[in-house]
Amino acid sequence: MDSPSRRGVTRRVTLGSLAIGGGAPVVVQSMTNTDTRDPEATLAQIARLAARGCEAVRVAVPDDAAVKALPAIRAGTSLPLIADIHFDWRLAVASIEAGLEGARINPGNIGSRENLFRVADAAAAHGALLRIGVNGGSLEKSLLEKFGGATPEALAQSALAHARLLEDRGFGNFKVSIKSSNVLHCIDAYRRFAKASDCPLHIGVTEAGGLLRGTVKSAVGLGILLHEGIGDTLRVSLTADPVQEVAVAWELLRALGLRSRGPEIISCPTCGRTEIDLMGLLDAVETALEGSTADLKVAVMGCVVNGPGEARDADIGVAGGRDRGIVFRDGRVVRSVKGRQALLDAFLEELAAVAAERVP
Repeated sequence: MDSPSRRGVTRRVTLGSLAIGGGAPVVVQSMTNTDTRDPEATLAQIARLAARGCEAVRVAVPDDAAVKALPAIRAGTSLPLIADIHFDWRLAVASIEAGLEGARINPGNIGSRENLFRVADAAAAHGALLRIGVNGGSLEKSLLEKFGGATPEALAQSALAHARLLEDRGFGNFKVSIKSSNVLHCIDAYRRFAKASDCPLHIGVTEAGGLLRGTVKSAVGLGILLHEGIGDTLRVSLTADPVQEVAVAWELLRALGLRSRGPEIISCPTCGRTEIDLMGLLDAVETALEGSTADLKVAVMGCVVNGPGEARDADIGVAGGRDRGIVFRDGRVVRSVKGRQALLDAFLEELAAVAAERVP
């Protein structure tokens, strides 16, 4: 595997009014899992994604019936929409003509280069963004034979070859993704591509798994790439509610110091000194803050004695013991109460006051 190196600034492309690459903030993306042919259900999920901070949404377009639903979906949300296309280039063109700002196509199953050019020409005519999505399951036969499988070298070469085809065509409003379920293969392939091209990259670990395993694999793969300056848009791919993908993505960006949205919640691990239902208290706090855009740091601690000191940099915190609980702000105790529900009520009251001051 190549040694890591910081990537330079990529070129700027646009997805509707959204800037991608060229030093723009990393964009958080997800994908609906509703039937696109059902505009009402799809729009309801898009609204939930938007509320959690999703900035661009991909929708599956498997057939003409899905294409017919796109104008209603486009009219029902302000988020940029990307059509997810496999096999049929005509669906990509029709989606772009229906008003979608982008289309994701897989060069390995879209057919000939003429089909790729047809989609690119439609995108150019309508100002749409293309995403060239390369993955191990649909690599060209020639590359599979040359490299003995879907290796990082094969993935990167496929992506570079298709990027050059579009550039030679005179089309530049595209980004590239190189997906694998193998985290190390993903990292290696993206590094190889990034060294050879200034094209913006959409990063992700495909087929990562459920909420726990998928979060771990995505955090490792995407975290390494982002820390090296690789990645202009991202999706955390989980076998879970796509709203969870958005939540994980924002926590990943926060941990790397790249972007933040809403409160940061810290909490201490449980130990033998814990004398309250710390996990229940944390659940209640997280539920209360779900969807909040307030810029503050919240601490949920399990020890009245050490909690305020250990979390003195938090804007507000709560800590509990056997006989009492406290609410503290900036390391100073502001409330002391008895009983779990009384503690939670006191904390939520103080939290509401602090959050109201911090909503952007």
